[in-house]
Amino acid sequence: MTDINSLRRILSENKTVAIVGLSADWSRPSNFAAKYLLDRDFEVIPVNPKYDEILGQKCYPDLESIPQQVGIVDLFQRADRIGPFVDSAIAIGARVVWMQLGIVNEEAAQKARDAGLEVVMNRCTKIEYARLFGGLNTLGVNTKIITSKRPLFINP
Repeated sequence: MTDINSLRRILSENKTVAIVGLSADWSRPSNFAAKYLLDRDFEVIPVNPKYDEILGQKCYPDLESIPQQVGIVDLFQRADRIGPFVDSAIAIGARVVWMQLGIVNEEAAQKARDAGLEVVMNRCTKIEYARLFGGLNTLGVNTKIITSKRPLFINP
């Protein structure tokens, strides 16, 4: 599912995101995406058995350990490892399975769809939120400056 209206609805209706494979390393894409979502009033639930806490949020070893309803299961995992996480997303009653950039697993996606979940593949939650709700420019950040003038670049 990649149409604008569906992505906008998914990100509007599902404010609890379990991020599977969230890293405590600030330079990893999962950490950057999680921090961005936290700053936009999403509830981020880290899922990684290596940590007790990431970004000030209690970390869980697996999806089944999360004691609350999850809207989106955001997967930062290799495509060949997606299957068991989709099974877990189905088991906990998640609404959406979201596979990050570069991750496509049609078999797992069909299994999720057959169980009534929505599926997004090869998309980044941070990029899509910024694109659909404002805050994305050519660098992927919101400078809060509106201008028609291009910045001056000085060659060394």
